[in-house]
Amino acid sequence: MSTRRSLGRPFGWLWASYAVSAYGSGLGFGALPLIAVLVLRASPAQVSVLAALGPAVGALIAWPLGPWVEFHRKRRVMIAMDLARFVVLLTIPVAYALDRLSFGQLLVVSAVLATTKIAFNAASGAFLKALVRPDDLLVANARFESTTWSSIALGPPLGGAAVGLFGPVVTVVADALSYLLSAVGLTAIRGHEDHPRRTGAGRVRAGELFDGWRHLLTHPGLRALYLNHLLVAGLIMATEPLLAVLLLGELGFPPWQYGLAFALPCVGGLIGSRLARRVVARHGQHRIIRTVGTLRAIWLIGLAFVQPGVVGLATVIAVEFAIIISMSLYNPVLATYRLQQTPKDRIVRTLSAWSIGSSAAIATLSALGGLLAQATSPRTAITVAGLVILASPLLLPRRPGADRRTPAHRVYGRCHCRNTASARLMARLGMRQEARHVESYLFRGEWADQLVFAILAHEWRAGTSTSQGGTRQ
Repeated sequence: MSTRRSLGRPFGWLWASYAVSAYGSGLGFGALPLIAVLVLRASPAQVSVLAALGPAVGALIAWPLGPWVEFHRKRRVMIAMDLARFVVLLTIPVAYALDRLSFGQLLVVSAVLATTKIAFNAASGAFLKALVRPDDLLVANARFESTTWSSIALGPPLGGAAVGLFGPVVTVVADALSYLLSAVGLTAIRGHEDHPRRTGAGRVRAGELFDGWRHLLTHPGLRALYLNHLLVAGLIMATEPLLAVLLLGELGFPPWQYGLAFALPCVGGLIGSRLARRVVARHGQHRIIRTVGTLRAIWLIGLAFVQPGVVGLATVIAVEFAIIISMSLYNPVLATYRLQQTPKDRIVRTLSAWSIGSSAAIATLSALGGLLAQATSPRTAITVAGLVILASPLLLPRRPGADRRTPAHRVYGRCHCRNTASARLMARLGMRQEARHVESYLFRGEWADQLVFAILAHEWRAGTSTSQGGTRQ
């Protein structure tokens, strides 16, 4: 009988902290739109603005935070983000109790939550890579994935029941407390975390804001996966509100059936995440990315054929189950590969760029889907999304060699000791002279000295490196 692999007590605290906040977020799923409708009597247009504007503003704020988080201790950043979410969420029940709650406050809370989520997730990715061994990354990511799907399966139904019994803000209080408990759990992680050192100037340079996207778009494997993710995630998320209109409006599904159609398939998330390590060990990382990355895109078109009644409900459950089991198997493999292929000093900026791009793609495709549904029908818009997503596997990396590139760590150059032009050029590039090999090679029939210059990758990216007393300009 196989036993669960232990990843150490520090990872246990990290996982426990994530689980507490994930279940809290599950309980509070959809709380802000619910409060906007039930308490503030917001219009459909206002609810749409709340759903789109808050995350968009949050993503813009999180963008310049990436370089700052990169060069600070990640655990402290995570604790700070959890405490910020705790405080900002608590303002809602306080304002509600004082009868001062406003729609503007909900917008601010939504933006802060989006900002802190992006910063927290980016910092936690970098922290995880430093916390566990490289061959344990897939196991760790799979455990996070299973926790995510279990919280989605259990949280919203329990949250809905709690709102019915105790009022509209009770799930917000639970969500806020979950972030406080998460911060407490993170403080229990022992061990020294080195302060990331910046080799260049102390302040953030403009070019560093784009380093995450630069890495994603210049790495052959990551570029393909990033573009594929933007299309697939955007189209899947864009169909969710359309499906709600179709099921609850045109087809007349009762709310409990609608909730069941999305809660029950989350069991597939537990299955897929538990299979991730085994299938990668058997078939290899690249084959799983290609095969499961394709499978997760072929099911969406099935939602276009949903009919009223039990058969329609079974169709939704089956399609959602197939999508979720594919995604839960694919996501930890993707997350592991992304960490493996990203240098330690760029993880935060790369993960931030990934999250910001995802948010932008989801917002854009959701808006386009809504416009298409308005012009035609929700079923037509779902059909178009299901057809377009079938082309997404073409964006997946095709050759294993293209996605196994190891980032360059050190570059060196050699020249004749009397070749002052070459020596001066390497010095201007920031390369330091590391050696003088005396009579080390034959040059025109004579033994000659050779100068060796070198520069490290982080020195080149920082733009500054001591080289014979000079600095690269």
